Amino acid sequence: MAAWFRYLLAGCTIAAVGFLIAPPAHSQESVVVRAKLIPGEVPTDPAAPIWNTIQATEFAMSPQVHWQKRIGSVTVKSVKVRGVHNNKQIAFMVEYADPTQDPADAAALEFMVGDKKAHFAHGQPMGQVEGGPVNIWYWRNDAPAAADMSAMGFGTLKKQAQQDVQAKGVWKDEKTKITFKERKQSLRKDPKGELVKDPKTGDPVVDEETKVVEQEVSGVWRVVFTRALTTTDKEDVQIQTGTFPNVAFAVWDGKKLDSGDLKESGSQKAVSSWWYINAEPPPDYSIYFYGLLAVVLAAGVEFVIIRKVKKGQPA
Repeated sequence: MAAWFRYLLAGCTIAAVGFLIAPPAHSQESVVVRAKLIPGEVPTDPAAPIWNTIQATEFAMSPQVHWQKRIGSVTVKSVKVRGVHNNKQIAFMVEYADPTQDPADAAALEFMVGDKKAHFAHGQPMGQVEGGPVNIWYWRNDAPAAADMSAMGFGTLKKQAQQDVQAKGVWKDEKTKITFKERKQSLRKDPKGELVKDPKTGDPVVDEETKVVEQEVSGVWRVVFTRALTTTDKEDVQIQTGTFPNVAFAVWDGKKLDSGDLKESGSQKAVSSWWYINAEPPPDYSIYFYGLLAVVLAAGVEFVIIRKVKKGQPA
C-alpha cells in the first residue's frame, strides 16, 4: 500500500475519532450552575438522594450596600447551588449555613428577563448599566408558598399575577464547611504614622486585603426551587437548554433580636453579583453519525485504491 495512502487513512481515522469524542467541559465551572439533564421527575424535596450526586457551585455572598437600608455584615457568607432538569421542569437547590432556624429566614433567586442588562439590585439602572426587568423566585420559611415576583428598579418589586414557582426548605442542625472571601480594610499611614490622604479629594486612603477563608459551621438550610423551563408569562425568565442566563442569589437571616427587630429583612440581606446557569442540552447523536460516516468513507477509499493496485492501474 502506498505511503501517501497510509497517511490519508490515518488522517481519516483521526478525524473519525475526533467526531466521536465529546467536546470539553465549559471552563468557567466556578461561575456556572450546571443543571444536569436527568430522566423522570425533578426532585422537589431537599432530602432527595439525587442531590448528593450533583456537583455544587459555591458563590460568595456579601452585605447589600447599593440602596437604603444598607447592612454592614451578614450571617450567610456563601451559598452552594445545584441544579437538575428533565427538559420540562428545572430545579435548583440552594444550600447555606445558618446557625438558627427562624420563621423569617428566606432565600431568593433572581434572573434577568429579556436582552437588557439589568443590575442585580432589582434591575435598577446604575452607572453604565441601563437597567431592565428581573424575575425573582422567593421563599420564606413561614410562608405557605413560594412567590414568583418581578421588578425593574428600586421600589418596583411586585408579586406576579401568574404564579409558576414552587419551593421547599429544610433546616438541619448539622456541621458543614463554607468557603468565602474575607475583606479587611485599613487606613493607609505613612512612615511617620500619619494618615495618607487622596491628593484630589482629601479623603483618607483605604487599603483592602482579601483572603479566602474556610470555616466549619453548624446549621444548614437547603431550599429547592422548581419551575417549568419555559412559561407563558412574559414577566418570567425563559430558560433554554444550552444557554447561559444570568442568575443572582439573596439570603435573609430572619433571627429576631432582643430589640424585636429582625436581624435581616427587606433590603438588609446577603447578596451575590450576577453569575450563570446552564441547563444541560440533550445529547447530540449526530457526532456519532458523522464519525461513522468518516470511518465508512475511509474504508471505501481504501477498497477502491486496493482494487486499482491489484489491477495494475495507478492509484
